[in-house]
Amino acid sequence: MFRTNRSIPSMSSNEPVPRSEAWIVYDGECPFCSNYVSLYRMREQLGQVHLVNARDDVPVVREVRARGFDLDKGMVLKLGDKFYHGDACMHMLALLSSDSNVINKINKWIFSHQERARFLYPILVAGRNLTLHLLGRSKIKRA
Repeated sequence: MFRTNRSIPSMSSNEPVPRSEAWIVYDGECPFCSNYVSLYRMREQLGQVHLVNARDDVPVVREVRARGFDLDKGMVLKLGDKFYHGDACMHMLALLSSDSNVINKINKWIFSHQERARFLYPILVAGRNLTLHLLGRSKIKRA
């Protein structure tokens, strides 16, 4: 199973989001992951959003790994002191997204439902793994 975070807190898309820094740790070698995070727009009230390549040796990546999250099985959203991995990450990003563009609207429609996120995320991970293999790129090296 690809989920590390067992429960996904529910949150309405109309609920105010606490203003804090957000960190999205993703695979920078994966063209799908890179394009997704670069096109993604979160609600303005969220605060500052940092996009971090999971292959970089930086404090937030070390923190994510120390908490036991497998970055080959999913990206991680760190929001304040909470961590969301894999389908939980996609679900929270959908809930936090704005409706500013077509990509966000589609993403929100698909991943704002927990069941859809749980079902679809392993398919996305399999596509990522196949794409990395076809491009001759390695999976993320563990520290």
